Amino acid sequence: MIGISKLYCGTSETADNIRYQHGAANHAERKPVVVWNCTPECNLSCSHCYSASGSAADDYEMTTAEGRLLIEQLADFGSPVILFSGGEPLLRKDLPELARYAVEKGMHAVISSNGTLIDSDIAGSLKAAGVTYVGVSIDGLEDTHDRFRQRNGAFLEALWGIRACRNAGLKVGLRCTLNKENIQEIPGIFELMIRENIPRICFYHLVSTGRGKNIKNSMLSSEATRRAVDMIIDYTAGLHKAGRRIEVLTVDNLADGPYLYLRMLRENHPRAAAALQLLKRTAGGSTGVGIGCVNWNGEVYPDQFWRNKKLGNILIRPFGDIWTDLSNPLMKKLKNKQEYVTGRCAECRLLKLCCGNFRARAEALTGDPWAADPGCYLNDEEIFSI
Repeated sequence: MIGISKLYCGTSETADNIRYQHGAANHAERKPVVVWNCTPECNLSCSHCYSASGSAADDYEMTTAEGRLLIEQLADFGSPVILFSGGEPLLRKDLPELARYAVEKGMHAVISSNGTLIDSDIAGSLKAAGVTYVGVSIDGLEDTHDRFRQRNGAFLEALWGIRACRNAGLKVGLRCTLNKENIQEIPGIFELMIRENIPRICFYHLVSTGRGKNIKNSMLSSEATRRAVDMIIDYTAGLHKAGRRIEVLTVDNLADGPYLYLRMLRENHPRAAAALQLLKRTAGGSTGVGIGCVNWNGEVYPDQFWRNKKLGNILIRPFGDIWTDLSNPLMKKLKNKQEYVTGRCAECRLLKLCCGNFRARAEALTGDPWAADPGCYLNDEEIFSI
């Protein structure tokens, strides 16, 4: 994650200590935020779904007792956050119970939802369970969102869910996947946040895995990505200047970090040096280090998008043992992946700020997990100039 509002505007945000993990001596010591795709079931069929979730379970789903076992393993290992995702996690009736158990074990429990199933009762049960945050996916304004979600009415249902969370006192934010169909609606999305008093948004860059591989042509070009990121920065800065403290992050394209830093240098931004130091702290903390994933059947992956890389199963071996097992060649490389990337990544003068960007996308688009990430939109002058 790249904290646009934090780096550019200097805001103080709730997850700062987790994101920057100031107590960790090096990247390899970071304890991961763990995404638990707790069910393969979903009431929608989104065109970009990385887990290709559907209307019925097609694989073994861990029981409540096994879910509690996972939580115990994560808490014992020191993972600070469990993110309940899916499919649609609210299709699990035991979700509030599991979230409460995670909180009792000292973890933050957060939820990633499509929002359509959230009413006042569900929002109240999540609040009572101690859920810290609910992220609701909004991939554009009404028509665009419904088309992306492949169901009419999905936007309005998600909006009602957002309002239910807010009325229950739950912190709620948006999750938006950038693509060719929705970048022109970025201003409208910010206006929606102001109108609905939504304090946080994560803009995701499209990753061509799961069903996302079927819409890889919807990925933004390098120039379009630059325009989109600049627009996000500009709106964030404008809101900050106007006294609106909206937390804005971008996800799944670590090139956003050096791009933001270079822009700050061009602007003689007073926070450029501070931003550089924070980027250095987070650079190596992505796939296989600062983020991990557990599937609904207990399989462990380096992140939620790289689902063809099975590392082990928590029903057979504890998560901490799997995560720290450097006899696994992939995990060993991910702990210091800047040493293994190739192509223009390996030659980039800014490599220490992104450590080679996003490996799942590199493999999905090139077939080589260590090739240069085609999602990097920095130009040759930015990469190679001294």
